[in-house]
Amino acid sequence: MTVVSPSLTLERRILGDSALIISLDEVGRGALAGPVAVGAAVMDAAGARRRVPEGLRDSKLVTERRRPDVAERATAWVRASSVGWASAAEVDEVGIIRALGLAASRAVDAVVAQGTSTAGAVVLLDGNHDYLSAVHHSVLDVRPVIKGDRDCASVSAASVIAKVARDAHMAELHADYPQYQWDRNKGYASTEHREAIRTLGLSPLHRASWAIADAPALF
Repeated sequence: MTVVSPSLTLERRILGDSALIISLDEVGRGALAGPVAVGAAVMDAAGARRRVPEGLRDSKLVTERRRPDVAERATAWVRASSVGWASAAEVDEVGIIRALGLAASRAVDAVVAQGTSTAGAVVLLDGNHDYLSAVHHSVLDVRPVIKGDRDCASVSAASVIAKVARDAHMAELHADYPQYQWDRNKGYASTEHREAIRTLGLSPLHRASWAIADAPALF
């Protein structure tokens, strides 16, 4: 299989007219347990002139062993970065799309707190649906980009930063709920995870609206 390397083609075109790009990508959308997370990576014209960090890809295309190193270099490469979160309880309360919007809004607010201005900025959101605008408190220029995490280097940076942060969080939660093996499956529907749910029931950190019925195993 040919692995596509992300580029800065779209970012450079946008930065010809705009001061900043805030790129967003989610992880944990399909998990049965734990939060959903949205990474944010801020790119300016100076950053877009620098070389894309070696090995940067959509987080799904980077091995688990290599991800922390790639995420560290991606964090150093972009102007600012953050991860926004929405809890499993929020997923149950408002649904996954609204929860993604909450996490994305919190990620944007976090880079704003670091000094990023949204005035005149373009928000690149991986996917084909804008789940941010209905939630965020200010008007943003949001542009969904299909396969953005694969093709756009700044979105790839957001992807791997969020993935490493969420994986580390799930490994920490494993200490309190080891029977679900979240250190291995990160809350997704592995065979062992599903069997533990059948045997022990749901923890307080499961998405109860999702995990009651059997789901196909992902591992």
